[in-house]
Amino acid sequence: MSTNEWVLSAALAIGLVYGGVAQFTGFCLNSALRHQMMQGNGHKLRSFMLAIVVAMAGTQVAADMGLIDLSESIYVTTGLSWLLIPLGGILFGYGMIMARGCGARTLVLFGQGNLRSLVVLLCIGISAFIALTGVLSPLRADIAQATSATLGSASIDGQLLRWGFVVVFCGSLLFFIFSDKQFHKQRKDVFGGLVIGALVVAGWLATGWLGFDDFEPTPLTSLTFVGPVGATIQYSMIATGMDLNFGIVVVLGVIIGSFIAAHLGGQFRVIGFEQNTPTPRYIIGGILMGLGGALAMGCSVGQGLTGLSTLSYVSMIAFAGILLGAWLALRRESSIVTPTKPVHRQHRREQHQ
Repeated sequence: MSTNEWVLSAALAIGLVYGGVAQFTGFCLNSALRHQMMQGNGHKLRSFMLAIVVAMAGTQVAADMGLIDLSESIYVTTGLSWLLIPLGGILFGYGMIMARGCGARTLVLFGQGNLRSLVVLLCIGISAFIALTGVLSPLRADIAQATSATLGSASIDGQLLRWGFVVVFCGSLLFFIFSDKQFHKQRKDVFGGLVIGALVVAGWLATGWLGFDDFEPTPLTSLTFVGPVGATIQYSMIATGMDLNFGIVVVLGVIIGSFIAAHLGGQFRVIGFEQNTPTPRYIIGGILMGLGGALAMGCSVGQGLTGLSTLSYVSMIAFAGILLGAWLALRRESSIVTPTKPVHRQHRREQHQ
């Protein structure tokens, strides 16, 4: 096989595993934050943190071994818009809560038969491309130019400083993760965090090492979902005028992997919009995720796992915006929830009197 065919095969395998594991474990930043803030249950959040640790440590080891050159990544850049990057993160985080799932989770839900997720995916992909290459692209470019800034460094660099940060940051996360004595018993969440984090590293290796070619190098990338969802929609319409790439194949693999896992686990159910479903919320959430992901250069996985694994300052800013947007949306939800009176349940003897 050619180098490109090897990369696409690896992308399919990564997507299949991601879809199957995420379907089995429920891995998602939306669920993580929602469970923590609404229920006081931090197991999903600790799972996401564990994925950050694995992705960051594994990526830095691969870079030190010379297998990948992270300077080729879109995340490692000194130029940014001081307005659009954090604003995009806030929009994405807010939309993620409204739509009840990030881009990756929406793909997984679609694979297990949730047709509401198809609507959200269309909104994500179309709105992202509207901002990236469509009618809003000139406005985005003008705002980016007017608010441009240059960082002194693209990421934490220097061998000692870089590994010092990795050790302290990942060590702090691990301390927090396992400070919950019950977390290690949550085998699904531990498994999900370990595997998803490892898949980020696998994505870097697939494009940066397996896809290395002096004449036709594969763009260095790993897991991210907003842009690839839009590219997948575009490819489905004009396949003869496009080439398959890593992101598109990962998207297809996630859907297929989730579909297979849902069937094997007896969880596949075709679900549509019911009468009481707030359809506009899902549509608006999808649009906000698409626009936000385009402005912030990534999603909760793209910036929160893949971007952070490069130690990029831009990714840190974008992910902070995503967390802030999600927090604002959850605070709004909690403030408008109307308390309900407890239902008085009669004893069986009373019901038949």
